[in-house]
Amino acid sequence: MKLAVFDFDSTLMDGETIDFLAEPLGLKEKVASITEMAMRGELDFFESLIMRVKLLEGLEEKKVNEICHNLPLMPGAKDIVKELKKRNITVICFSGGFRNATSYVKDLIGLDADFSNVLHSKDGVLTGLVGGEMMFSHSKGDMLQRIQSILGVTENDTMVVGDGANDLSMFKHAKTKVAFCAKEVLKKEANIVIEEKDLTKILEFI
Repeated sequence: MKLAVFDFDSTLMDGETIDFLAEPLGLKEKVASITEMAMRGELDFFESLIMRVKLLEGLEEKKVNEICHNLPLMPGAKDIVKELKKRNITVICFSGGFRNATSYVKDLIGLDADFSNVLHSKDGVLTGLVGGEMMFSHSKGDMLQRIQSILGVTENDTMVVGDGANDLSMFKHAKTKVAFCAKEVLKKEANIVIEEKDLTKILEFI
């Protein structure tokens, strides 16, 4: 194995970033219900992202960063990254979430790179708009193929780890497909299924 790609929300991090961001606005339950539908594959990911980010309009960017820098890591997150890097494996995070969170955690746990979306703001306040390379259901698969091409890595050398429907596209381009505490839609396509919230359990299979 030469490349390991992890989803962020509910994989490297224990929860959904956008649900935490909605909490100070009193909208956590509303946003979480949309997130849940998207992760089960019942709602188009792009549509769900636009809907949820729109609800964050007016949230101060300072508050966004405060929340994103205090998200709970999934048990075993630091340890699995450390162990994979010991084996000279490139470890990357793909997220349909936001750079405020993924870039911070990248440095915190030693990831080689992170790819996620950007929350637009004006005068220090969220506008309710979002942009980036991880906005569609096919985004992770497209990015994985680009990374594999740049690094000269094949599907056989690649492991992907995720929990929801928007991880399906990257499952198509990796030999080792790990469904981690995942929705049924993803488990069906996985060749490793882990139900315990401990990322180090992956090491038992590789």
